[in-house]
Amino acid sequence: MLNQKNVNLGKVRSSIRELFEYGKQRKAEIGEQNVFDFSLGNPSVPAPAEVKEALKDIIENTDPVALHGYTSAQGDYSVRKTLANYINARFKTELSADCIYMTCGAAASLAITLNALLNKGDEVITIAPYFPEYKVFTENARGILVAVAGKMGTFGIDIHNVKNALSPNTKAVLINSPNNPSGVVYGEEDIAALANTIAEYSAAHGTEIYLISDEPYRELVFDSDIKAPYIMNYYPRSIVCYSYSKSLSLPGERIGYIAVNNQMEEWKEVYAAICGAGRALGYVCAPALFQQLVKRVYNVTADISVYKRNRDRLLAALTEYGYEVIKPNGAFYMFVKSLEPDAKRFAERAKQFELLLVAGDDFGTEGYVRISYCVSPQMIERALPAFKALADSYKN
Repeated sequence: MLNQKNVNLGKVRSSIRELFEYGKQRKAEIGEQNVFDFSLGNPSVPAPAEVKEALKDIIENTDPVALHGYTSAQGDYSVRKTLANYINARFKTELSADCIYMTCGAAASLAITLNALLNKGDEVITIAPYFPEYKVFTENARGILVAVAGKMGTFGIDIHNVKNALSPNTKAVLINSPNNPSGVVYGEEDIAALANTIAEYSAAHGTEIYLISDEPYRELVFDSDIKAPYIMNYYPRSIVCYSYSKSLSLPGERIGYIAVNNQMEEWKEVYAAICGAGRALGYVCAPALFQQLVKRVYNVTADISVYKRNRDRLLAALTEYGYEVIKPNGAFYMFVKSLEPDAKRFAERAKQFELLLVAGDDFGTEGYVRISYCVSPQMIERALPAFKALADSYKN
């Protein structure tokens, strides 16, 4: 008999992917320009020019046998050393190459990390709204995802809710900032309070709780007065899962890394567990070509000014039309309060105006929809009359 849980996962797409497929069908029927697809977080700006130049140089001037051959299971040493040095210079850490594990993007980073840490029945606390796949990854690692609500009105970290969720079964707290789906950036006060809360509980109960930071959107922070704190500076028992999918506009290439904080006493054991989990899952030797690429362009970022302009235009227009919006300071998502209590029904009604919005229910937060505004500015402008018409339909 097949594993029925996996059969079900394979038969039913996530609501995001389901809406994306609906959008493709609708575009074929009425024309792409007439469908306003805000479903998928697929970067809409091209990769930086440095990426193309680096790839050309690597391909033309590297021995092809070596270039396309295996690297070490955890990644090429020189790549890992380069990234560790960059993190150290940027965030004042003291990582070595042996703290870095190269991966096929943030999804692989999270799957490996959770499988490395969790035993059956261990709990992982996360802050709602949260990326739906956290539940899939956690349960696949035999753990239990415990979602707690963020602060009302801001979706920051509600420390009171975290305290109430901590238990002897808590193995990790998983955060995502800038956040998908809200675009909220957790500030220093939030991160410091979270770190202190976890540390105090661990000390009082003799437990080991890890803080995992999922960071595919770290570089996508729009306002100069907003900073995304680096968790290794606040909590020793911490692990960072990073991806270049959004920062370099390379979502299809699947390249990222896990960074283990060597300020925790047992960091070598944790790193060994990560290597073991990667081996058991078959996630060894991330794509060699793109390991060499990030070694050269690790400090380059795609032109995120396009996303900022989209955010500002959409935020101003939706507010004018009467929508209640949580202002996003990063990523390329906007969480908008539904104009009726049932966000799924609201999203279905939006389809009448060819607006494809993802209901917040799957993100652990009812009554909101997610707008992924990593689209062309022209599409934003074409979509605004539809957003107004949708709002007006509730007034009338």
